[in-house]
Amino acid sequence: MAFGRRRQAEEPAKDTGVTEESAEAVDEAVEDAEAPAKADSGKGGPWDSEDSFPEMQRLDFGSLQVPVAPGLGFQVNFEATQVDEEGNPLDGRPVAVLVQYEESAMQLQVFAAPKRSGIWDDVRRETAKDIQEEAQGQTQEGEGPFGPELLAMVPAALTEEVLAEMPQEVREQIPAEFIEQGWAPQIIRFLGVDGPRWFLQAVVQGAAIEDEEQWQVLEDVLRGVVVVRGDAPMPPRDLLELQIPKEFSEAGESEDQAAEQTFDPFERGPEITEVR
Repeated sequence: MAFGRRRQAEEPAKDTGVTEESAEAVDEAVEDAEAPAKADSGKGGPWDSEDSFPEMQRLDFGSLQVPVAPGLGFQVNFEATQVDEEGNPLDGRPVAVLVQYEESAMQLQVFAAPKRSGIWDDVRRETAKDIQEEAQGQTQEGEGPFGPELLAMVPAALTEEVLAEMPQEVREQIPAEFIEQGWAPQIIRFLGVDGPRWFLQAVVQGAAIEDEEQWQVLEDVLRGVVVVRGDAPMPPRDLLELQIPKEFSEAGESEDQAAEQTFDPFERGPEITEVR
């Protein structure tokens, strides 16, 4: 993304300083309390793994189980955990799942949250503040199918490298004045769902911001997500662990499947390009 990449990759907002021990104490103190209510639009999920959820084909990313459907592509985004003397990444951990559909993309991340309350209200305010102060962008809150959400407009760099990586048909649609000034406005949509001891964040970019058909595909994916929180106590806002699905390895071993594997996680991440 053009802004706040570290925050989205590592945490949804600033560190609260809560330790694992204090998080466990909170959980024990409110063991019988009700979990925070999810946005209820009458259409179901995202689901907790303890829920009774509809069966469908899903990719197992560990803490996230993500539905698959025709035309969808998947990537796993990594962050570096070790670097060499020059700062080049040597090793990393998976931190996000990227769902792609036509000219649209949706990044999914899931975090630990207190059992007694949700964190989306705080995360949304902090995200808006960061965008306005650090990225010189603009934000607007609204109501969406999953409850309150945030729409942001930020300046996105249009360097020669960025332009070179764009498909020709996309590059031809960029107004000449944007190319001359070296940036263009980028619209990003932030959605959040508070679940029982977890918080799921979805960040949408591309044509789905305005194209209802493409958004509906991504919305259906989000509604079908199952979150596996686990029982281990965790500080609020810590990322839940992600894993690489077995299908990624199988895709790399079979030439007959319409999928491929890319092994440099800091370029694109392991990837299934399309599900048919």
